[in-house]
Amino acid sequence: MLRSTFLWLSKQRRVFEFVKRNGLARKVASRFVAGETLDQAVAAVQEINRRDITASLDQLGESVTSRDEASRSCDAAIAILDRIHATGIRANLSMKLTQMGLDLDGALAAQNATRILERARELDTFVRVDMEASEYVQRTLDLFRSDLHPVFGELVGVVIQTMLRRTEQDIDDLLAMGARIRLVKGAYKEPASVAFPDKRDVDAVFARCSEQMLERGNYPAFATHDGALIDHIKEYARAKGIEPARFEFQMLYGVRRDLQDQLRQEGYNVRVYVPFGTEWYPYLMRRLAERPANVWFIVGNILRETGRRRR
Repeated sequence: MLRSTFLWLSKQRRVFEFVKRNGLARKVASRFVAGETLDQAVAAVQEINRRDITASLDQLGESVTSRDEASRSCDAAIAILDRIHATGIRANLSMKLTQMGLDLDGALAAQNATRILERARELDTFVRVDMEASEYVQRTLDLFRSDLHPVFGELVGVVIQTMLRRTEQDIDDLLAMGARIRLVKGAYKEPASVAFPDKRDVDAVFARCSEQMLERGNYPAFATHDGALIDHIKEYARAKGIEPARFEFQMLYGVRRDLQDQLRQEGYNVRVYVPFGTEWYPYLMRRLAERPANVWFIVGNILRETGRRRR
């Protein structure tokens, strides 16, 4: 029921217009999305950098429906790279291949992604290819392996989701290539045939993959707010003599800022994923639709952080 409601809301422009005019709603949204413009996103990253934390910028929008839209998305990504260079902020770029036209034509997506990475190489800025729903995983990895990683090497990385049953084999293959991997649990609604329905299984895969990535990885990134998994990664790294400089933790903009600062104070590298853009309302609704439990996750994190601040 909740999933259907959120999906319906994500398509209601009149609701979006109301939310945009509602001060309280915009304030809540601003906690998780760094504004609608690149200027606002850069300002958010500058604030994050002042906490000695790095960022990954992502302009919201995916599954474009025309070649012109894909071209504009490509131009926007290049503009982000140029702004990162011009301002000197400590940030890299995240991009989705459906935003670059993957649904229209794989060759188009590869062409646009290559344009972005050519500019990233000129500016010496890392780019991460985001992972989307399971139907896109194979196409994303095929493009990454054939067109992106062989040409751009360590300048480009990819995301893998531990909720998928195929993940451990994908991790093994990518580690053998020397690819830079960002490990996430995944928030998409997937059938049990391709994903683990039980959180315990997802967490167990995350723990096993994190061990492999620590031992064999090329500056792996662990994207989680789960305290138990973070502790597992820290303890495994200490036991194996792996220095904190060899990996990083990643978290979402506006979620567990207390934990972000704690990890940084302990000497760990921390990066915050910073989404922005005019599509923030559909983005939030779709994320909640994919996993309605995220509502309580967000509320719980706000209450936890607020409680700690009051002590």
